Amino acid sequence: MRLIFAGTPDAAVPSLEALLASRHEVAAVLTRADAPRGRGRQLEESPVSRFAKDAGLPVLTPRSLRDAEAQEQVADLGADAAAVVAYGLLVPPALLALHPWVNLHFSLLPRWRGAAPVQRAILAGDTVTGACAFLLEEGLDTGPVLASLRRPIGPRETAQDVLDDLAHAGADLLVAAFDALEDGTATPVPQDDDGVTLAPRLTTAEARLRWAAGADAVDRQARAFHPGAWSMLSTGQRVKVGPVEPEGTPLAAGEVAVHGDVHVGTGTGSVRLTTLAPAGKAWMDARAWARGLRGPVRFEDAP
Repeated sequence: MRLIFAGTPDAAVPSLEALLASRHEVAAVLTRADAPRGRGRQLEESPVSRFAKDAGLPVLTPRSLRDAEAQEQVADLGADAAAVVAYGLLVPPALLALHPWVNLHFSLLPRWRGAAPVQRAILAGDTVTGACAFLLEEGLDTGPVLASLRRPIGPRETAQDVLDDLAHAGADLLVAAFDALEDGTATPVPQDDDGVTLAPRLTTAEARLRWAAGADAVDRQARAFHPGAWSMLSTGQRVKVGPVEPEGTPLAAGEVAVHGDVHVGTGTGSVRLTTLAPAGKAWMDARAWARGLRGPVRFEDAP
């Protein structure tokens, strides 16, 4: 099949790589336009754009697929189908009508429809997740499923751990879905109306640790948002907090105690800190961070 590939972040790159190695032809790549990143807010192209250019593929970066010129560019590619992996732009009805669009989504639909399925699964305490290749339609991740896989979520895994693994396993799933479409053996299965949950985009405010919520909740929050989970110290300093480990030391919520390791109280017991990154500094071992403290501190709970 002659395919268009639409994707943007690192998690989409394994799928593009797998399709290039498959029997299918990738005619062109759609990806988000260059965006400002980092402290200097320099414009930076997407990981998919960099990979596609290195592979010699044409790259299109429309700001919107609702634009008539962008739609004409896509139609002129003469594709048989399109693959979508974390693209980030809405595919309008006019383009959906051209040919099948197969979306690789990192959850077991209909659970966790939306932009942040892996993070929401960990926040909710799910022990199993997966990936689905489904036919895109106008609704949010509502289309019939062509293929799926299940994967357990380990008790110490971060969202990035799970997403990295699903990105590679899902790439093979996506190729298999296109093989089945071309062979005429695909059997789309409508999603169940029961069990629908939504996975909206993450916010910085959500990533602020809620120490009063309890050790297990803090653990899930730190793993779901890593490397973006953060908290404020009583000194006014903002600190990124890496994955934590629940334990039983009796401490008040937000209270910091150093006994070799660094312990912080929650609403139910305490957690052991592993790594931290003070504002403007690199990640460091929590014990090394504690040795640099000048006097007692505590973590302020999220409002």
